[in-house]
Amino acid sequence: MKNLVETWKREEQQPFSGWDFSYLDGRMIEDQPPWDYALRAAESMKHAKSVVDIGTGGGERFLSLKEFWPPKVTVTEDYPPNFKLAVERLAPLGVRVVNCDYNTPFADEEFDLVLNRHTAINARDVFRILTPGGVFLTEQVHGLWAYDLLAAFDAKPQWPEATPENYIHQLQELGMTIVNMQDWTGCFSFTDVGAIVYYLKAIPWLVPGFSVETHLEQLFTLQSRLERGKELVFKNKLYLIEAHIDSITKTIK
Repeated sequence: MKNLVETWKREEQQPFSGWDFSYLDGRMIEDQPPWDYALRAAESMKHAKSVVDIGTGGGERFLSLKEFWPPKVTVTEDYPPNFKLAVERLAPLGVRVVNCDYNTPFADEEFDLVLNRHTAINARDVFRILTPGGVFLTEQVHGLWAYDLLAAFDAKPQWPEATPENYIHQLQELGMTIVNMQDWTGCFSFTDVGAIVYYLKAIPWLVPGFSVETHLEQLFTLQSRLERGKELVFKNKLYLIEAHIDSITKTIK
């Protein structure tokens, strides 16, 4: 038991930066949705003159699409450690890196394309900054994602309203046309409890106040589950929305 706690505490101290979970390769296994967000984003950028990536994280994913960037490229990020990384990685390449949340400071109709992967949606702001004929592409974590993992630590989803139905309604009310919507449920699993410790420390808003010391009972419950031959499997829920603005009828509401 003592050795387990020491192991978990070492996992708790492992560094994490950007949105890079490569440390958990082979220890966290995720089902993949039927779409390829990166491929769709690349295709969309081929037809755009300007793009903003809302909530770019450390910029690592957006950087992987560099060959498809249009002439004008902007990203946003408001989490301080990730903002610093995004500046270091992207600013030298001519990317404008803006420190803001989903209430952006951009001009009306500034971008042909708005990308958003796993960051809260402000539908009215997206509509405002898109040009007539513009495209909004987003992959979102469902508000009930990993509800079973959170429940194991006596936590609840903090944004249960983040559902595809809710956002589609908001976008349609603004006059946008939904051209693609896919809602998917799969699973993700961990091979050991230490991997869960690392994951929850890397994403501190999942289980507020999480630490090995404060959640020892829950960690041992999961360890017991593993030792009884049961897998540490939890629900993975994602959805994809692509919405367009008619080039003729756009009006700011």
